[in-house]
Amino acid sequence: MRKFDIPDKYRSSLISQIKQLRKISDPMKKNYTPTVLDFGNVIIYLARHFGFCFGVENAIEKAYSIIEENPGRNIFLLSEMIHNPLVNEDLKKRGLRFIFNEKGEQEIGWDKITKNDIVIIPAFGASLETEKILSQKGIDTQRYNTTCPFVEKVWNKSTELGEKDYTIIIHGKHNHEETIATFSHAKQSSPSVIVRDLDEAKILGKMILGEIPAENFFEIFKDKFSPGFDPFKDLDKIGVINQTTMLASETQKISEYFKSVMTKKYGYENIHLHYADTRDTLCYATNDNQRATVALAKTDADLGIVVGGYNSSNTTHLAEILESKFPTYFISDERKLLSKRDILHFNFHKKVSVLTRDFLPKKSEVKIALTSGASCPDRIVENVLRKLLSFFMGSEDIKGEITEILARLKSANN
Repeated sequence: MRKFDIPDKYRSSLISQIKQLRKISDPMKKNYTPTVLDFGNVIIYLARHFGFCFGVENAIEKAYSIIEENPGRNIFLLSEMIHNPLVNEDLKKRGLRFIFNEKGEQEIGWDKITKNDIVIIPAFGASLETEKILSQKGIDTQRYNTTCPFVEKVWNKSTELGEKDYTIIIHGKHNHEETIATFSHAKQSSPSVIVRDLDEAKILGKMILGEIPAENFFEIFKDKFSPGFDPFKDLDKIGVINQTTMLASETQKISEYFKSVMTKKYGYENIHLHYADTRDTLCYATNDNQRATVALAKTDADLGIVVGGYNSSNTTHLAEILESKFPTYFISDERKLLSKRDILHFNFHKKVSVLTRDFLPKKSEVKIALTSGASCPDRIVENVLRKLLSFFMGSEDIKGEITEILARLKSANN
């Protein structure tokens, strides 16, 4: 896979070495068990897969390159480059300005942007409506486009489904930048509707089966369907695509559910006429990170630490996986580890920060599961790791133990 040129401050020599050793021992990525870092009185279970994915590294490389190559020009980001505060704040410090904030609110009017300015399209992509506005202003929407190729793959699938007269069901959050863009592309090809989760999918499924009046569609799915959508005739032939950062396992469950619904209504022998197989739209990185986190959840860890931006969908899902097994703390960086006793973490259910005391169990050997989202730099993960270790040992001890552990990992590969 291609190597990207991203700023050194986002890289971690320690994490890079661990990932490289895992790659050597498991080149086909079939082993999702975590890397065990045994420091004696604290054991870190480090996820097999975590951190920057292909799309994120591609977007970061392009953004920093654009800045370097265009000194003095006004450079705008359509929205957050990725859902990580460290990266976005650094880009702001370099003079970039965001047109839309993280809530989707426009902070810079289109009248403030001219054809001489640069507008970077983030990894999430852009709606066709926004691209049209930029094109009409004479702004090149392709040269500075950092849309993730796996997001574009989903768009291509929506076009393919539309050409075959399938209605498109999108598994995603209707106000997320990526889903907004995907919905924009999908509705050009076919009637489209967004479902947030399996519960919403089941409501739609019951409408297909006539168990819930189709008239209720417009109220239940308000702001989530394409113009002119007709639930009485547009749900006879369907295909499912997804926001790439959603739980891959849930997308699969939703797809399987709709397949069962269409089988029940039309019969197994006719299923191919009413349901499209779209498993190939799942993002490999999202899938790998989530499967690695499921493996983390199977360990005997006392607690989990998930690192990433609080508005990151894929990171939130990792926290969701771990919290079902043991106490899990979602933090943005090492600064949230206030002391051996206190941690300031994010409750993604209530969307508030919470101070928890005595988060580390009082025992001779503490076991911690550690992972991060696809938009979190490895350097932050290393900082969190070192901060956790500092609660148990001195800096020199940490340095020596890390050297010894890396040596053991290298020896295991030989």
